[in-house]
Amino acid sequence: MTSTLYAITDSQLLPGDKLFDAVAAALKGGCKWVQYRDKSADHARRLFEAKHLLTLCNQYQAQLLINDDVELAKNSGAHGVHLGQDDTNPVAARLILGSSAIIGVTCHASLALAQQAIKDTANYVAFGRFFPSSTKPDARPAPLSLISEARAQFVNTPIVAIGGITLDNGKQLLDAGADMLAVCHSLFSANDITEQARKFIEL
Repeated sequence: MTSTLYAITDSQLLPGDKLFDAVAAALKGGCKWVQYRDKSADHARRLFEAKHLLTLCNQYQAQLLINDDVELAKNSGAHGVHLGQDDTNPVAARLILGSSAIIGVTCHASLALAQQAIKDTANYVAFGRFFPSSTKPDARPAPLSLISEARAQFVNTPIVAIGGITLDNGKQLLDAGADMLAVCHSLFSANDITEQARKFIEL
């Protein structure tokens, strides 16, 4: 994994063309991982946005993953998908998307879920939330010690930390063993998204 920053989009924070401008700014700042997250039922718009984001990501040699929607990932040509525990099984997603697709799985605060995800061919596991999150305020909290425990157990699997991460608290997650910080609000609500992305990567 080439960058500590994993940008997650938010359809409410970035409506319309703001989405493309904001992601382009993050990519310009060095972000190499973007997750397109939109829970709406407007399939045509979501496909259009995903394809446009893929074009942007390809310009910066960055990876685009789709949140929760394997079919959208396939139809848009995205590099992979990020799955929650209630979504498609990673094995089934792999069959649809192919061996080269990147598949990540949310594991909340559970090492057992991470172990199963890795067994099911996940390329990375994500834990959190570690801090209060404006994107997912009801998400279950995870202790900081979980990262170091996961790092010791899953030596060769990239670990993503998520949930309320800022420039002030992100370093402690990286010090504990996280490979990447998944960030939404703290990145995309910044006045200068490009500079904010650079600061996260400097961590």
